[in-house]
Amino acid sequence: MATLAAAISAGPAAPAPPLAAAAAAGSPPCGSSSAADERQALFSRIAPVYDHLNDVLSLGQHRTWKRICVSWSRARRGDRVLDLCCGSGDLAFLLSQKVGLDGQQLQTAASRQDQRWKPCYKNIKWIEGDALDLPFTDCYFDAVTVGYGLRNVVDKPKAMREILRVLKPGSRASILDFNKSSSLFTTSLQSWMIDNVVVPLASGYGLTEEYKYLKSSILHYLTEKELEELAKEAGFSAAKHYELGGGLMGDLVATR
Repeated sequence: MATLAAAISAGPAAPAPPLAAAAAAGSPPCGSSSAADERQALFSRIAPVYDHLNDVLSLGQHRTWKRICVSWSRARRGDRVLDLCCGSGDLAFLLSQKVGLDGQQLQTAASRQDQRWKPCYKNIKWIEGDALDLPFTDCYFDAVTVGYGLRNVVDKPKAMREILRVLKPGSRASILDFNKSSSLFTTSLQSWMIDNVVVPLASGYGLTEEYKYLKSSILHYLTEKELEELAKEAGFSAAKHYELGGGLMGDLVATR
């Protein structure tokens, strides 16, 4: 029977940009509990307008990137899949439609699940957990997706090992995030857009500081080659990073 678990990184892992209704923010790289509380409050402020800002800032393209991420996970009808760091649930809802209408009724914990109801959404279970210590047995999932979450996890190698552990042999993880490009042009464009488009628009919602974090988080993220090496060192048999959105975004596809 198809089941989709949408899990939020918590504990020592920092959150993805959006927060689902059932989410709890984790700590930033410094790892202090006070910083974790501050980060939780920060992303809670973003949550009410996050989806609208995504549409405006990307001209709706984020929906295309997310559909690609889900497609590359190879999730199919009847599969058991995990959307890790599920944020406001966009990938989880897309995955739900992939795994089918016959999913088990587990729990509805996010308001969007009620607002955007489709029969297949009955198969979603919202779970608050730790990306570095997933509450699932080995070889449990047929596919895993992560949307804008790995970049903020404090221990990326451990997170990748956990993803590997819960995946069935031959299954895929599809990890979407901002791309840390090796191209000077793309890097300069990305930086300019954050400074001159993203932050100014966010300031209209009183979220200037909340969106300034993007620049430093991308700076400290991994390049295409580093992400592929990270996956292979974790034990994945194959890993390939693909640029999206003119190189501004990227998706790591890793096969166990």
